[in-house]
Amino acid sequence: MTTTALELARLQFAFTVAFHIVFPALSIGLASYLAVLDGLWNLTKRTVYLDLFNYWKKIFAIGFGMGVVSGLVMSYQFGTNWSVFSDKTGPVLGPLMGYEVLTAFFLEAGFLGVMLFGEGRVSPKLRLFASCMVALGTAISAFWIVAVNSWMQTPQGHALNAAGQFVPQDWLKIVFTPSFPYRFVHMVLAAYLTTAFAVGGVAALHLLRGRATPQVKTMFSMALWMAALVAPVQILAGDMHGLNTLEHQPAKVAAMEGHFDSQDGAPLILFGWPDMAKEKVEYEIAIPHLGAVILTHSWNGRLRGLKEWPRDQWPPVPLPFLSFRIMVALGFAMAGFGLWSLVARWRGRLYDNRLLHRAALALGPSGFVAIVAGWTTTETGRQPYTVYGLLTTAQSASPVQASAVGASLIAFVLVYFALFGMGLYYMGKLMNRPPLPHEPSLPPAPAHATGLTPAAGLIVEGADREARP
Repeated sequence: MTTTALELARLQFAFTVAFHIVFPALSIGLASYLAVLDGLWNLTKRTVYLDLFNYWKKIFAIGFGMGVVSGLVMSYQFGTNWSVFSDKTGPVLGPLMGYEVLTAFFLEAGFLGVMLFGEGRVSPKLRLFASCMVALGTAISAFWIVAVNSWMQTPQGHALNAAGQFVPQDWLKIVFTPSFPYRFVHMVLAAYLTTAFAVGGVAALHLLRGRATPQVKTMFSMALWMAALVAPVQILAGDMHGLNTLEHQPAKVAAMEGHFDSQDGAPLILFGWPDMAKEKVEYEIAIPHLGAVILTHSWNGRLRGLKEWPRDQWPPVPLPFLSFRIMVALGFAMAGFGLWSLVARWRGRLYDNRLLHRAALALGPSGFVAIVAGWTTTETGRQPYTVYGLLTTAQSASPVQASAVGASLIAFVLVYFALFGMGLYYMGKLMNRPPLPHEPSLPPAPAHATGLTPAAGLIVEGADREARP
């Protein structure tokens, strides 16, 4: 069986986006968490918040850097593997990507150094301002990236010129497409939830090791508050997003739900295997009428099946069907865990319930898995289009040889696992260490005050720090 250049290009993009998406999600959540910690430190002067801020800022810096690098690789692919897509959509998507750089990336880059290295060099309030600006920058970045993807999902506000390019007519309609509000809220909440469970998992690891310090307890408590509050809201946001998708991309919903035939009072298929050749779900376990109730809010509501569309317009059903169930299952697991944590907190057992701690550790990476599953549902469910209903994936690919795409794919796999593997390993080492009381950073002593050269002053200062108890 020969693999085509198109299939390899899609596989390459899927591989790189799966690596990339987890880092911006962590950056969005951790940036806001750091801003909250810095704000609490300024408000209360409790050193535990400063200790946690300095603990997580190192992990944030590594994740932020890997997110930037992996994002650049994705931009590279638009020129190599998807040049026709870039040409056709460039007048619309190019400015949106430019706005992301001008508004978000510059804001993040301008204040990141102050947030990371400002202690002892700028006032606490100025560093807090920098932390808030970095958090705002990550949210603005998510705004523009989701706007780009939402236009590809529910395109509007454009026209076609003589060259077949999409050209803007109404920028407000381009940015605020029918799916954008739901997708943006869903993505930001997912980032916060992912970060909450990552932080909670790290805290649980240290609690299980008997490190019930004030820093670890505070970290665990804050993470579980976020999990308990955000998980139910995320389920509601996901339901609203699903209803919006049913309105604008009904074929995607049919694939997600495994409905090949249109029917009244459609069931909710919990498990099964969609067989596209037989056009049915094998081994299904379903709850009668519940699918119609969820999607139409009616007991006998009618849901359209995939057979209402030509076969060449069907998504690859098994992928969105399975990934959607993984995402939903993890979402309900998170909500259930949040409820459990509230019960444990009410009973005063939050810090000594080892079963709860083991569950928190097990769910630590769940947010990342759910995000990858959610994006798999979104992107594979949109197939066979890059711009839904207007530009197919086959029409978007560059006229390149399969051997060239295959070689770059192999190179990406090798480099990603080597480079990002080392980054993730180092992040894991930092998380494996418990947060400790932090000694404030001090600027080097002026040379005229010590009678030494600036370099010697730095050496003396370093020796002085090592000698301190």
